Amino acid sequence: MSLGAALSGFISGAGLIVAIGAQNAFVLRQGLKRQSVVAVITICALGDIVLIVCGVLGIGALVNAWPEVLFATRIAGAVFLGIYGVLAARRAWRGSEGLTPGIADAPSRRRVLLTCLAFTFLNPHVYLDTVVLLGSISTRYAGVDRWIFALGACAASLAWFSLLGYGARLLLPIFRSPHAWRVLDGSIAVFMLVLSAALLWHPIV
Repeated sequence: MSLGAALSGFISGAGLIVAIGAQNAFVLRQGLKRQSVVAVITICALGDIVLIVCGVLGIGALVNAWPEVLFATRIAGAVFLGIYGVLAARRAWRGSEGLTPGIADAPSRRRVLLTCLAFTFLNPHVYLDTVVLLGSISTRYAGVDRWIFALGACAASLAWFSLLGYGARLLLPIFRSPHAWRVLDGSIAVFMLVLSAALLWHPIV
């Protein structure tokens, strides 16, 4: 049963985490730029691990009982995604940033880490996926198996963000072209702005 719980946790975690989202788009871009990749992966994975543990401990019930917490997070997340989307649109329009990994005018490490923290904790879907959904699935298991399930889900998060952050460099030959960066930033801008609008206009259920 323990192996089955671990496999179930890994598959469940991967299914929720791998879906393209704002956080994944940010990790991909940092991987392509080769800037603070280890720190970004660490923050994303540790953030998931903390929230998964909270879900297994039963905190998901508190999230459901206090919808105003998700509402506040939804508004803050919408504002953050909107601002980031506008900045990405400006980069795409100007076509002058990020053409070469490791350039001198790269954003500071502190700025990158703060942005990563915002992507990790200002997205209400993260709480629903990890705390509520994975927490609910974990109740199918009892005792040690529940924590083995959580361990599998945590492993999926660490594996995915590592693959995304370090695997991105395989795409570097494509992104040596300024046009490719403009397409990426334009796509990120549209994605972030659509997510921002969705958070403002549609309640999280």
